Amino acid sequence: MYFLQILVFSLMVNFWSAAAVAAPDLIDPQVTIEDASNRLKQRLQDPGFVKDFQKINEFVNQVIYPHVDFDLISSLVLGKMWKDATPNQKDSFKKEFQVLLIRTYSRALFELKDWSVRFLPINKEEDERKVMVKTEILQPGLQPISINYRMLHINDDWKVYDIIIEGVSLVTNYRTGFKNDMERSGSLQEVINQLAKKNTEALNNRADKT
Repeated sequence: MYFLQILVFSLMVNFWSAAAVAAPDLIDPQVTIEDASNRLKQRLQDPGFVKDFQKINEFVNQVIYPHVDFDLISSLVLGKMWKDATPNQKDSFKKEFQVLLIRTYSRALFELKDWSVRFLPINKEEDERKVMVKTEILQPGLQPISINYRMLHINDDWKVYDIIIEGVSLVTNYRTGFKNDMERSGSLQEVINQLAKKNTEALNNRADKT
């Protein structure tokens, strides 16, 4: 639960922070993150927007989807289960996992507080298509939180495929969770069904409260 809370907080801050480093100081993968932050920053000026969960959910999806490789993340999260999954199961899992992440980000909008982001120097990797974007979340009176983004250059665009929060990988964390779910249910399809059910219930419950 703690990891999920930090994950939500970090994603909101780094994708949508109003206090990121100025664009001229950033390289392309960092600019990708900052551009998304600027779009949401503008919408957050509208009080009606932050009170309408459906609008938030739809807008977050529009902002985040182009910058995340959900195909790659889904395959990494399922690990060995992905290889044994049918094409239908792969499509269904990717759809529901995307909903899970998007609704998680959207929910975090209701908890926004003051913080800033510091982009750290980027180290070159052997594969020029990959990069680790390193950032720190700065909050008054608190220790910085380390947030690193694994990004891949695909079709002239940089896309996120993993997030490392204080040394803990989003992919590894979710992979462990879904693996445990698989062991309990004995069926990947049941894991997908349960995820879909939780998504539907969560969205309905949140919609009823707005």
